[in-house]
Amino acid sequence: MSTKIVVPELGESVVEATVGSWRKQEGDRVSTGDVIVELETEKVDLEVGAEHGGVLSRIERQEGENVQIGDLLGVIEDAPAGEAVAPPADRAPQAKPGPRVVKEEPRSIAAEAAETREETSSKRLVTPLAKRVAEEHGVDLSQVRPSDAGGRIRQRDVESYLEGKGPESGAPAARQGERETGRGELKQAPERPAVVELPQERERLEERVRMSRRRLTIARRLVEAQHTAAMLTTFNEIDMTAVMALRARWKETFKQRYGVGLGIASFFVKASIAALRQFPRLNAEIQGTDMVLKHYYDIGVAVGAPGGLVVPVLRDADRMGFAEIEKSIKEFARKASAGELTLEELRGGTFTISNGGVYGSMLSTPILNPPQVGILGLHKIENRAVPFEGQVQIRPMMYVALSYDHRMVDGMEAVQFLVRIKETIEDPASLLFAL
Repeated sequence: MSTKIVVPELGESVVEATVGSWRKQEGDRVSTGDVIVELETEKVDLEVGAEHGGVLSRIERQEGENVQIGDLLGVIEDAPAGEAVAPPADRAPQAKPGPRVVKEEPRSIAAEAAETREETSSKRLVTPLAKRVAEEHGVDLSQVRPSDAGGRIRQRDVESYLEGKGPESGAPAARQGERETGRGELKQAPERPAVVELPQERERLEERVRMSRRRLTIARRLVEAQHTAAMLTTFNEIDMTAVMALRARWKETFKQRYGVGLGIASFFVKASIAALRQFPRLNAEIQGTDMVLKHYYDIGVAVGAPGGLVVPVLRDADRMGFAEIEKSIKEFARKASAGELTLEELRGGTFTISNGGVYGSMLSTPILNPPQVGILGLHKIENRAVPFEGQVQIRPMMYVALSYDHRMVDGMEAVQFLVRIKETIEDPASLLFAL
């Protein structure tokens, strides 16, 4: 009896995926629930498991291929205990040559170290896609730190390493001026005359890398936002003195009581909700010739992830307290780093907050997240000389930006919305009466 492995339902509005990596190969025995293959979607990576035990007899779609819901990925065949199903003839491995006697030569310390590294790498859990990328770029997998909670090295880990986030790989086989004996000892080698190398023309390298499903979607949606919306941006600056003083006063008590730090994100979530209630068209979307005003507040919070920016959603954020908001954002960041965000956590959203300040951004223009009509951009807090009560003082200031769809929101309304947020943050006690 055979069991088909098909592309499952991918979530709301997601109909296509890309085969990321096969965890099992043809001929491998699998048990019920084992992860067989990973699929990349525009939002998250999905793991497809085995519904029945047996042997993976056939793989129909290869890594990098695009698939749709219901497409056949592979086939699992029943097999008696102790037996395995051989792969198809056209994919059967070639016969291995018989053993041959080779005279063992003394091995250097460097060779033994390289062999040790190779053995260490082979014992680590590595996805086929990550292994392929590592081989293409000569990456020592023993130097790559996995982001997966289970210790598995994924493609994004190798790519992060190549971008300079991990330790540099490669080391000279032996120290200059020394040589190795057959017993693995180092002895001083005779000095050699210096070799003068003539300067050579610098090699101009290029690299072609397949865009992930998520990166392709980000690119498409950003262009879509610019082409379909009449997007404008208004700016303001906020004096963060009151919020910083409040955090400094209560941070220890807050962390002891709730187990999480008191950041600035929760203040802006609450201030945004207060402003959205006063200016409801920024919490809406356009559907044809209608404006759909939403009387609930699902606030998206942009967080960085190895595969690109993602926007998990705080459901009914108006009903959440400061501690619940901070805990949720911290958990979103952890899941984004580990690739564990679910489609449900990324679905929908009525308004988005993006904090480029955590990366050092002084000022930027955030792009709308369709079909939303408003996004608030936060930036770096920096001490600046500003006039205050007739004097020039050094105060912690932040630039904020509101991008909005002018088809739905008038300029005056957008400016007033941002002023409302400014007033609330500069007097955070007003949040007691605003919600």
